[in-house]
Amino acid sequence: MEEAPERDESLPGRAESYWMATSPETGFPPLDGDGRVDVTVIGGGIAGITTAFLLKKARLTVALIDAYRIVTGATGHTTAKVTVLHRLIYADLIDRFGGRLARQYAAANRAGVETVASLVREYDIPCSFERKPAYTYAESEEEREKVMAEVDAARHLGLPAAFTEDVPLPGESHGAVVLEGQAQFHPRNYLLLLAGHLPGEGSYVFEMTRAVGIEERADGVAVKTDRGTLHSGHAVLATHYPIYDRPGAYYARMQPSRSYALGVRIDEPFPNGIFINASDPVHSWRSQPAADGDLVIVTGAAHGTGQVTDTRAHYRDLEAYARSVYPVRSVDYHWSAQDYITADRVPYIGRLAGGHDRIYVATGFCKWGMAAGTAAGMILTDLIRGRENPWAEVFDPSRFREQPEFPDRVQKKIEAAGGAIEVDAAGFDREVAAIPPGEGKVVEVGGQRVAVFRDDRGGVRPLDPTCMHMGCTVAWNNAEKSWDCPCHGSRYAADGRVIESPTVRNLRRKEVVRR
Repeated sequence: MEEAPERDESLPGRAESYWMATSPETGFPPLDGDGRVDVTVIGGGIAGITTAFLLKKARLTVALIDAYRIVTGATGHTTAKVTVLHRLIYADLIDRFGGRLARQYAAANRAGVETVASLVREYDIPCSFERKPAYTYAESEEEREKVMAEVDAARHLGLPAAFTEDVPLPGESHGAVVLEGQAQFHPRNYLLLLAGHLPGEGSYVFEMTRAVGIEERADGVAVKTDRGTLHSGHAVLATHYPIYDRPGAYYARMQPSRSYALGVRIDEPFPNGIFINASDPVHSWRSQPAADGDLVIVTGAAHGTGQVTDTRAHYRDLEAYARSVYPVRSVDYHWSAQDYITADRVPYIGRLAGGHDRIYVATGFCKWGMAAGTAAGMILTDLIRGRENPWAEVFDPSRFREQPEFPDRVQKKIEAAGGAIEVDAAGFDREVAAIPPGEGKVVEVGGQRVAVFRDDRGGVRPLDPTCMHMGCTVAWNNAEKSWDCPCHGSRYAADGRVIESPTVRNLRRKEVVRR
């Protein structure tokens, strides 16, 4: 992530995540020339920072790099629940993988929760860490049966889950699976302190440093950036969708999904717990201690990235839902987040698929990245050190033995992007005039598609809508003022600059020749 896009200030509340608004900015330097470390970690979210931190504790030298500032991507916009209870997943995992591998998933996430708790204690991190019971609640009798089955599955895997009729949220419910001893925290305050321990003794944090390519060799890995090359024995891709995906192991195995959050004030105490409903549409609840009383965070309204035209409506729908449940006094914050959903709901953690020995990946957290991202750091640290890890098998990125072919046509389409297009002046002007100031739209002129952003002064910025990752066509996101790719989640600012990987190249300009 390079730079936050402009946000729509007409929406309710401050257009910023609560975590970003209430934590200090970082100022780590960019890479300046070439360097060498034991491990290069690409991506400054919870998986990347935890991996780098644990590797340094194991006496390896590490370079953590981020294209923008650390903890400003998905981790900076999370709900920040630290829990093993991931809606209704355990019955499904047992069906898919069997009890042994499902038990690995549960144990890894449980270890992730306890590792966060241990690090908070050891380093006395002021991050509002608080133990809470986690609930997945049913909203119908049909869902009640699924919730009860989840209790049985979780208990079979060694988790102390229980069924309860008492769901302390307003409104009708039909029972819940509850797991005591889960947690919530302030993710940026937690991770910024861990990251502060990285520089020194041959280790580094480099911000504003974009990885643009990786070359794997027999004796190591060269990570090429826009500011130099880092040479290391191993590299870790913790960038959500991997920026390096050859021969295309992941492009058909994950789907990007955006969801929305509001930070609201309500006129009554919020119950003790972290909550999520059992079926779609998803709604999640938790509270956060704040200087002027608890802030209640409600999330939901998820959809595939780039697949919705009016993203502002999702914020408004979420606000209407929140007001239907609680007497909302004010909406103080609104923000959105992006994560990746894997084909089988299990993250990819381990060696990059496709026969790579020195490149590792941690991605596809399916919106449960706080515990799983921490577990990823533990798994990758073991693998890089040549040690066995008791949970690695279930997360193995190579578990899909048949890999999809990487489409050769992609490179040709990307190479053809940009250039000039001759248009009928009157027809083009009509298309542009229909776009309100401050908005964008993909229009078709002269037989070609053009991504047009019209700024507040009426100026026009024509771009080729071809995503520079794998050639899909971007769509306008009117809430975040960005161009979003529906295929793999790359995002661009209104002027075409990269703001979220896996792309590493800006959209190309389109020269419009009027006739």
